[in-house]
Amino acid sequence: MTLTDDARERDAAIPDLDWRVFPVGTVRDEFEAPSGPLARVTLGTGARGRVVLFPGVTGSKEDFTLMLPLLAAAGYGVEAYDLAGQYESRDAGPENLRPPRARYDYPLFIDDLTAVIESGPAPAHVLGYSFAGLVSQLVLSRRPELFASLTLLSTPPATGQVFRGVKRIGRFSSLAGPRSGASLMLWGIRNNLNRVPPQRIAFVRERFALTRRESVDDIVGLMMRMPDVADAVRAASVPTLVATGAHDLWPTEQYVAYAQRIGAQVAVYETGHSPCETAPHQLVRDMLAMFAEVDGPLPGTEPSMGDGGE
Repeated sequence: MTLTDDARERDAAIPDLDWRVFPVGTVRDEFEAPSGPLARVTLGTGARGRVVLFPGVTGSKEDFTLMLPLLAAAGYGVEAYDLAGQYESRDAGPENLRPPRARYDYPLFIDDLTAVIESGPAPAHVLGYSFAGLVSQLVLSRRPELFASLTLLSTPPATGQVFRGVKRIGRFSSLAGPRSGASLMLWGIRNNLNRVPPQRIAFVRERFALTRRESVDDIVGLMMRMPDVADAVRAASVPTLVATGAHDLWPTEQYVAYAQRIGAQVAVYETGHSPCETAPHQLVRDMLAMFAEVDGPLPGTEPSMGDGGE
């Protein structure tokens, strides 16, 4: 795609930056979801449509800081919000539901995402990152008319107990309960096992101080019992992209196999679990190529999957 032929070079040049600083023009607000107030940011005119970016467990809207201006520059209205119980959405939770519930469950996250999409122009292009990709598939299986496309970013390529396919330690995952699994995840992130830059790990540790631990425990438990909606996702016939890093937690061949099952395109980047942070230009390039199937090509471009596409 001519607009982003230098995507790899731009990604390689990303400096250590303050992830809390959003692009000029970004608007902050709170969306009143069924589970409570969700911290949200929006950017762009929306002349070509709407993009909803949905982060995963222990994540936040800031994970998409570098993607926001790229999508907005392409004419899209783009928004991202913090998952219920996570970071600045910490006050959203099952106790706010009517009637109140005790735990974070799939219906809570399904209803929140559905409400977000319904609150603006639809269908929308939706990106679900990691756990959020599981939720996005559940929503798509029920409400395909809400989706213009779906991007599954580093979303576990499995159903049921999704951790069973994780490299090296997956075969032991059934021995750990949700809380111990969450503890292991949090320990690895806090101790920067992925060796992210100083400002990034500083922000991540700051974010942990606000995120509700019970939400992390409950989500890890949900990831151990993901319903199988793959056939319904395929039947929805919505353009779908499975995007991941070559060094992700799950092997690339599992992503390829799952993409084939749901009828999705595949893009693999030379990075880890977080292409939204480390390969945003390549990821947006490939998303825009898929969007063109629905919205038509950007002026002056010929959409095609980039070097990561398969």
